[in-house]
Amino acid sequence: ITERLHRHALEVRLGEARSGGLLVESAGTWGHEGAPMEAHAATVLADYGADPAGFIGRELLDEHVIRADLVLTATRDHRAQVISMGHSAGLRTFTLKEFNRLVRAIDPATLPEPDPDLPDGGLVERARALVGAAAALRGWLLAPDPESDEVYDPYGAPITFFRSIGDEINQALDPVVTALTGLPARA
Repeated sequence: ITERLHRHALEVRLGEARSGGLLVESAGTWGHEGAPMEAHAATVLADYGADPAGFIGRELLDEHVIRADLVLTATRDHRAQVISMGHSAGLRTFTLKEFNRLVRAIDPATLPEPDPDLPDGGLVERARALVGAAAALRGWLLAPDPESDEVYDPYGAPITFFRSIGDEINQALDPVVTALTGLPARA
């Protein structure tokens, strides 16, 4: 759900053509390789206006971690699994809610401004600066409790739980997308 909601949020704010500089992908830390999206997840995505079509589960590989400027996970366990893969992943791997918490503490004026004259709109440079600033805050700006950085996996749960998790992810993504793009959410 997270990958599709994130991609949708970027496209809504930037327009599909302008979000090309930021590639949003997903992969799992275990199982579900080649599996379609769970039906409840697809329903929730459609409720948000995101397109669930074409989703196929894939396993997280070294090559994904190596080329990623930012890795967002649902849980601390997932984060630990990514970091254990090496590739300096610890500096750019966060749970979604951890990254949200850190991003909200970063002064946007310290980040590069979007630049419409650049092919990617300056978004890649801004995103890399944001990730570096968030990594620098880690350890200084702690969560009230470890559980507050978790998004629970609704796999196999009823649709009401999926909707609750969809709301949680959407709320956590909004400040992240604002910080990445420099554009506030549309009302």
